[in-house]
Amino acid sequence: MIPDDAVARLRLIRTESIGPITYRQLLARFGDAESALRALPDLARRGGRALAVASVETAEAELAALAAIGATMIFIGTPAYPALLAAMESAPPVLAARGDPGLLDRPAVAIVGARNASAAGSRFARTLAAELAAHDLVVVSGLARGIDAAAHQGAMAGGTIAVVAGGVDVVYPPENAGLMAEIAAHGLILAEQRPGVEPQARHFPRRNRIIAGLAAGTLVVEGAPKSGSLITARLAAEAGREVMAVPGSPLDPRAQGCNILIREGATLVQSAADVLEALSAFGAGPQLGLRFKAAEAASWYDDVAADAGDAERGAVSALLSPTPVAIDELVRLSGLPAAMVATVLLDLELAGGLVRHAGGRVALD
Repeated sequence: MIPDDAVARLRLIRTESIGPITYRQLLARFGDAESALRALPDLARRGGRALAVASVETAEAELAALAAIGATMIFIGTPAYPALLAAMESAPPVLAARGDPGLLDRPAVAIVGARNASAAGSRFARTLAAELAAHDLVVVSGLARGIDAAAHQGAMAGGTIAVVAGGVDVVYPPENAGLMAEIAAHGLILAEQRPGVEPQARHFPRRNRIIAGLAAGTLVVEGAPKSGSLITARLAAEAGREVMAVPGSPLDPRAQGCNILIREGATLVQSAADVLEALSAFGAGPQLGLRFKAAEAASWYDDVAADAGDAERGAVSALLSPTPVAIDELVRLSGLPAAMVATVLLDLELAGGLVRHAGGRVALD
């Protein structure tokens, strides 16, 4: 599963200013991680800065730390990486995996919801997850209190994947230590962060995009209007996945988010049959129809030019401001090929002058 150039790939990923999109564009531009690493100093100097490239020792230590706990790494662009997640614009370049990676090859549905879940909501999530697992669906969630924990418990016998916000070896919340150990033994734990990293507030939205990206659809059982569960649902919708919600009483604040989703077009779910029906549109299996589309979508970043001159950089830079703008708009207004615009944006990002936003938008830092 580990590619021969794993250390070089990991060094590239762990280098400052190298995000998911930048990583993929560097590989497309230079062909492999070693070549990209050699080019980084010149690319950074072009923008008037020096990059702190991750060392060989740092990368080897991270790989060794994972091996010590029986975990491994799954790199984007390798057969083990889940195709649906690879189709996401911001798919993580690497995932730490602890448990059974074979679960990534099976159809999946995400079940998320409130941490302060009601007893009825937790019971429904647990029962529904067990029924979906019995239909060969892997249940993906975030190992949080409440609905997440109930979904993992219900699906344990059939297959469940926990995506954590910190390191794959870090227990959070503490009361889920036993559940995390059980998932590591019988399911799969995934993490984008390094081993030993404690989860922080900024890590949770990043975790949510992985949950949404792994599954053909996301079901919200309970959730407030501005909760992380609704963020996951929004990310699923943006990725073209099915969004489902369980209705609740208007008098319960935990049901407001679900009711809003249903009003906005999410599929109303009252049973496992509703979930199976919603996902059946994707083909013979809930994930199979999307796998082919995902393989096509994953090539979106390949169109990167070899280099850009001062004229091209000036044309694109003049159109940028602190206000986010769509990359497609930059292509249209600059009159340059999309590959050339992508190259200029890559140079600017490595120089620390560009920030990427959701929805393919960029802005000056």
